[in-house]
Amino acid sequence: MTGLRGDRSRSVRLLLVIAATALLAGCATASPAPLGVSPSESASPTPTAACPQVEGVELPPECAPYDPDNAMAQNERYRDRMELSEDSRAAAETPANEIRTALEALRTSGDLSVSAVEAAIAAAGLSGIQTLGDERAVAFGAAAPAGGCIFGEVSADVLTVEIGGIIMDGGCLPAVGH
Repeated sequence: MTGLRGDRSRSVRLLLVIAATALLAGCATASPAPLGVSPSESASPTPTAACPQVEGVELPPECAPYDPDNAMAQNERYRDRMELSEDSRAAAETPANEIRTALEALRTSGDLSVSAVEAAIAAAGLSGIQTLGDERAVAFGAAAPAGGCIFGEVSADVLTVEIGGIIMDGGCLPAVGH
């Protein structure tokens, strides 16, 4: 009985292999051209790779062309700021001036630090404070009272305080590592 079961099992496996081979062979055959179109008139090949467009160079048919300069510019869009309404900008003027005054005092006194910058921004009544830097230079950003951001940089040599929309990436400063 076991000999018969082994033969039957081998037969089933052999039939499965033959059926799978027939199916795969059917997939590998070329399909005929659509009715009314000769094989030489069939559609162009499907692109299989993205290729940069270079002026004066014709790309092979398997390439999907792209503009590398545009692609790089799009890659940096996360830093772009969204538009800010005039009302939001006006509401940010007073705290921006308070921050500017406080940071100028820090800058000229030589007491610059990340915690001192954060304290100056908090004293102006802002929240959502973001900072990057150390005692030499601090980039900062905070949520403005009616939307948008108050942002800038302070160091021994430079002080900038600006008002603008949030960046495309969200928040007031680009994330570290971008």
